[in-house]
Amino acid sequence: MVEEITAHDFDTFANNHILSSYHESSNYATLMSRSGYERVYLGYKNESGNIVAATLLLTKKIKHLFKYGYAPKGFLIDYKNEKLLTSFTDAIKKYASKEKIIFIKINPEIPTYLINTETKEKTKLSNGIITSYLTERGYIKLKDNLYFESMLPRFNGIIDLEKLDIKKYSKNTKNKINNATRKGLEIVVSSENKVKELYPFIEMKKKRRTIKYYNNYFNIFHDEGAANIFLVKINYNTFLENSKRIFEDELERNRKLTERMFKKNTPENINKKMESDRELTSFKNDVINATYGNNNDPNEFIAGALCITYKDRAYIVISGYNQIYGNMNPNYFLHNEIFKYYKNKGLRFVDLNGLTGDFTKKNPYYGLNQFKLGFNPYMYELIGEFDLVVDKNKYEFLLSLGLIQKEFKKD
Repeated sequence: MVEEITAHDFDTFANNHILSSYHESSNYATLMSRSGYERVYLGYKNESGNIVAATLLLTKKIKHLFKYGYAPKGFLIDYKNEKLLTSFTDAIKKYASKEKIIFIKINPEIPTYLINTETKEKTKLSNGIITSYLTERGYIKLKDNLYFESMLPRFNGIIDLEKLDIKKYSKNTKNKINNATRKGLEIVVSSENKVKELYPFIEMKKKRRTIKYYNNYFNIFHDEGAANIFLVKINYNTFLENSKRIFEDELERNRKLTERMFKKNTPENINKKMESDRELTSFKNDVINATYGNNNDPNEFIAGALCITYKDRAYIVISGYNQIYGNMNPNYFLHNEIFKYYKNKGLRFVDLNGLTGDFTKKNPYYGLNQFKLGFNPYMYELIGEFDLVVDKNKYEFLLSLGLIQKEFKKD
């Protein structure tokens, strides 16, 4: 039978389970309890009294009447063990029925396809059979969303830090990181609460999330040493020195191109001279901006990210940048510095926290996709969301009124 277990017992089981993530931890449960959810930890024991499956179950009411459950990142169970899956499903449905829970939503972090980041071709993985195992046991497979409509992203990119190599990034990504470095960008890594400095970069991205939410996020995981805030600032002295050097180098190159053009007035020489003129104007503007910044010394941050670590993985929870400084490419610099930091800390992976499955230029998130894919991650399509229906009549009633759809609708 499924029974309630302590947070400590749940965390111990989760820490040793291959499918666990920080979403399946007592820390995450605490965070969600401050966002309107009730929390309970459930364990399923074998005949010897050992826990063989477990879940964090978050519950909430729709219209203050109809309670549903949510198991973030799904149950911690061997989904390919059909016998265990059957008995656990029956047991948790009995528990849910007793607690008047109408349905339980799960979104297991089970990859079903590996996607080639260049060709976008999909390679089917053996985990696809789990969809059949779940549907055969009454789990309803929900619509496979291309974007970010579900509770957690269905497509994700993972950086393998053991294979981290800037040479494997796209040409565009490498150029932007080099440009950011040239312009004097520096990273500040803090284990102290710097949410106040970070929040202006993410406020418009997550309109429903207040600064209090991210303060809770940081503080809860910080107690376990699992939270970091990364902030990007401009070292104007470095920016000025680099800009002067590059401007002077280009000025000399421009002079030589002018001489060459007068000696041999070919289209090729003219085009090179015009290109150098444009570069010279850009580098001159850099000198002006760097001089202004150096004299005024604003020492302000222009980008940032909140990251959580769990076992051998770091998760980029949220990131953003001041778009006024977009030409300095702080987001590219920020992510590369995050990867390098956690690699040096001995972690194995960095989770990019979602992409979309639409690779066309019509995709409203096309820029976000291209940005993340430029770092050459392993890209996976996950199994998606399922609803385990406990009370069919009430579930269908809520669906008919659009209340379930409204509850899980994203901004």
